[in-house]
Amino acid sequence: MLLELSAQHRKKKEEFRRFADNELDLGDHFPEENLKKAGRRGYYGLPIPEEWGGRGEDFLTYILLVEELSRVCASTGLIIAVHTSVGTYPLLYFGTDEQKKRYLPGLAGGELLGAFALTETGAGSDAAALSTTAEKVDDGYRLNGSKLFITSGGEANLYTVFATVDRSLGTKGITAFLVEKGMPGLTTGRPEKKMGLNRSHTTEIRMEDLFIPASNRLGKEGDGFTIAMSLLDGGRIGIAAQGLGLAQASIDFTVNYLKEQEAGGRKTSQSSCFALADLATGLEAARLVVYRAAVLKGTGVRCSKEASMAKVFATDLAVAAATKSIDMCGLSASLSANPLTRFFCDAKASQIYEGSNQIQRIVVAREIL
Repeated sequence: MLLELSAQHRKKKEEFRRFADNELDLGDHFPEENLKKAGRRGYYGLPIPEEWGGRGEDFLTYILLVEELSRVCASTGLIIAVHTSVGTYPLLYFGTDEQKKRYLPGLAGGELLGAFALTETGAGSDAAALSTTAEKVDDGYRLNGSKLFITSGGEANLYTVFATVDRSLGTKGITAFLVEKGMPGLTTGRPEKKMGLNRSHTTEIRMEDLFIPASNRLGKEGDGFTIAMSLLDGGRIGIAAQGLGLAQASIDFTVNYLKEQEAGGRKTSQSSCFALADLATGLEAARLVVYRAAVLKGTGVRCSKEASMAKVFATDLAVAAATKSIDMCGLSASLSANPLTRFFCDAKASQIYEGSNQIQRIVVAREIL
């Protein structure tokens, strides 16, 4: 059994690495220019079929993109990952032909940015407890409620919003809707001040008597919970790829630092050598776990266990890599200007969103038992 990327996948990975190294900027603002450059190269719609304006690449190729973007700018990697996995795939999988014609070419081509609005104050890991309502009216619905921690909130052009048409029905009342930026009744809060990934805006969105035409309902009434759950595996593998990129970034920085120290006459300690060896071994193992999950997802095989394993293993490794790198690089690594502080904060955030790693362990245990 061959456990290496194919020549085609290696070529794509090198393309993404060159793009990330040469084209991505770093700063403290929303990475609009990075996104425009990615859009011009077709990266918004990398795994979307060509008939809908995408590049038609497989899921593993998309995961390689997220890994390389995240190695340089994890916020850019996150925005692209969320846009693709839960911003565009809902339409591709569940949209009508009319909805696909209306939105997919823009989402795949970089003209539109997608977002996903499921989480609420009392409905985080327990998505079935959401309280946003969708009241049926003539020719459509009235949405009322709020959503929290929305990636690209205020920046996105299209939100997939989940609301219940009847709370007494539980999950069978949850329904998905396509909500456009600028619709009367839709407002967004200010970007949250987070510990990491601050170039990716995370906001509350509020809906007050927001009218949604029936043509903007995604799927049938009551299909929303099924739609949301079907997207989680792909989203978690995307965040796992982000963990790979962040772990690689920490290792690369530390290797360069230690080489500079050696050039100045300071020998690398044995403990640092052991730590680097463990991190490099862990990264190779993480890649196998993440890439395997991506291949399974791309071939349509059910992979909830593998997706959760990948998310836990890769993001835990990213935190460990940043932590050990800070230890090896010493006092200078604790300064806010040092990239390792950014890698640590970004990596820690990746353990929490898209289903916390505690939830992922519950998923794995449930599958095993």
